[in-house]
This record gives sequence, structure tokens and C-alpha cells, in this order.
Amino acid sequence: MLKIPDMTIRRLSVYTRCLLQLEEDAVKTVSSQELAERFNLNSAQVRKDLAYFGEFGVRGIGYYVSGLRTELQRILGLDREWAVALIGYGNLGSALFHYRGFTKQGFRIALIVDDDPAKAGREVDGVPIVPARDMAPEIRARAVQIATSDGGTLSAERVVQALESMKTRRSASRIRLSKRSKSFSS
Repeated sequence: MLKIPDMTIRRLSVYTRCLLQLEEDAVKTVSSQELAERFNLNSAQVRKDLAYFGEFGVRGIGYYVSGLRTELQRILGLDREWAVALIGYGNLGSALFHYRGFTKQGFRIALIVDDDPAKAGREVDGVPIVPARDMAPEIRARAVQIATSDGGTLSAERVVQALESMKTRRSASRIRLSKRSKSFSS
């Protein structure tokens, strides 16, 4: 099986954002040179990155912006909805919850986990806030596939342990636990 470099995967999301902007600007086609100039790359790198996933361009025309965006979103898994658990609902957690860019990219916050007694047991826009002790069954019930943290007081180690206890498939290879570079490898 072909190993795709991590940097190529990272650039795909950048290309996707650029293509979304080009679509908003009503641009129909774009060359690899034009994409490269936006990212300080060379056009050969753009073509090489895209070639890992198929042939998308048309000689003499370039890439159809809408078609390439659709394909990259499919490759990145952004063509479907992902249920997300938000761990922590402090200032940053609240800002993350209300950020509409996630919804546009297919990320729906289905559950909020917070141990603050003033928050647990409430709902925000129909999304329940549960204490960490109730997290595992709620994640299962809501078919949550991704968990993200606001970096607050809930112990990242405790969250990872709870997620691991569920024996669900994990796609992240490393989860940062603290600013001291302690990490968990899956």
C-alpha cells in the first residue's frame, strides 16, 4: 500500500480551503501554478500531491475548482457529517461550540462534557452537557466519532482513559496531554 506523506495530507486541507475561497470568488478553473503561488510551493509539488489520489486536471485548462474541491473533501472525509464530543465548556469551549465553521465542514457537536455542576445536566442549543463520569455511554448513544478538548480543567488523561475503555476505533495517533510534551500514543 502506498504511504502518503503527512505533509501531503496537511497540504490537502490547505488546498481545500483555497478552493472554497476560489469558489466563493466565482473562479471556475485554476492551474497548478496559481495554486502553488498561493502557498509558496512550486507547481510540481501541487501536481505531485494531487497525483497520490488520482488525475484531476485537464491539460491546458488546469483544475475545475468545484470538482477538485469535491474530490479533496471526499478524500479528507469532509463529505459526510462527523459527530463530535466537546470536552470542556469554559470560555474556549463555548467559543468552539458556537463557531459555525465546524458545521460548514461537516463537524456537528453532539455532546458536551463538563464537570461544572452549574453546567452538567443542562443543554445548549439542544446539545446535552454531561459530567465526565457519564461520558462513555453518552458517546456511544450519540455515535460520537471525534472528541476535542477546550484544554480546560478536565484531565486529558482521564478523558483518554474513558475513550479507551469504550474500545472504539481511534484514528488519531497522538493526543497531547499537557504543555510538558507528555503524550499518549494509540
